[in-house]
Amino acid sequence: MEKYSRQRQEILDFLIESYDHPTAEEVYKEVKERGSTASKGTVYRNLNFLVEKGIIEKVSMSNGADRYDYKKTPHNHAICVKCNTVFDFEYDFNMKKISKEISKQVKIEKLSEYVTVQGICKKCLEN
Repeated sequence: MEKYSRQRQEILDFLIESYDHPTAEEVYKEVKERGSTASKGTVYRNLNFLVEKGIIEKVSMSNGADRYDYKKTPHNHAICVKCNTVFDFEYDFNMKKISKEISKQVKIEKLSEYVTVQGICKKCLEN
């Protein structure tokens, strides 16, 4: 296991405990409230580093700030386009088969390991 700086570990610890897919700004505010000396730039750089290393996942949002998720178990995301809530769901998509078919059709070589779907959540539909 790679040794992390104290600030990087504080960020990772928060994400491990979090289940609500926080934005970078929310991560920054939370680690500051916990007494971290990390600057906003440090939080953003460390989030990018953790994404690049495959330790956390960036959930790209079509409207609003991207969100971050620690990979506790393999799962996919459903995003409400009205309230921007990100929900986890488990379903075993055959990603090798899907990736091969998409690559064949549109010539994309690198694909995400997970599926993200968009829709309107039950709460928003009721309002």
